[in-house]
Amino acid sequence: MSQPPSAALPGELKPVTIHPDRWREALPPDAWPDGFPETGEVWRRDVFAVAGAWHAGEATPRQLLSAVLMWGYGPIGYGPWRTARSLEGDPDGKRLAHALDGPRAPAPDEDALRTAYQRLRDPKESRLPRLGPAFFTKLLYFAGYRRGAGGRQPLILDSVVRRRLPVEAGVRRESGWVPGEWLAYLGWAADQAHRRGLEPDEVEMALFHDRWS
Repeated sequence: MSQPPSAALPGELKPVTIHPDRWREALPPDAWPDGFPETGEVWRRDVFAVAGAWHAGEATPRQLLSAVLMWGYGPIGYGPWRTARSLEGDPDGKRLAHALDGPRAPAPDEDALRTAYQRLRDPKESRLPRLGPAFFTKLLYFAGYRRGAGGRQPLILDSVVRRRLPVEAGVRRESGWVPGEWLAYLGWAADQAHRRGLEPDEVEMALFHDRWS
């Protein structure tokens, strides 16, 4: 049974559909987030609940990554396999913990966000197999977003959002996924959200669903 519409965040049109049994088979038992819905429908609030447990020390970085990637990949068939490969690259969660040290702060600033992004790109720091910017910005979003705080917030930047951004957002169509472009996009989205009385992630959702004008 679907969750009620109140489960949707402002700007969220529908839940992501997953196949829980396939994910259960693919993920190590320690990486399955406690209380994660197994109805086949996942809302952003479900992932934020895992992020909240992680902030409280009640969930591990591996569980947070699993929740993010289940939502991120949804029903895509190779999603469970790729997620398992990412988890294999950090069996004790220390690389993830290192990357997410800044976003775990009560109010991560621009330097903290830049550092987290750089760490997740760098093989010598926290880069994991099969976890590129389109997906690790999802991780940074759920780990570091502060609803109601305004200002520059971590947001998802994948290929869909990237190609729908206006030039003034500061992201090239053929982006090299460099930290400076991500931060420019965050600044642009924060400005747009402030002007229109929105949350910054509503800007990202509108772009993703091709509803931005």
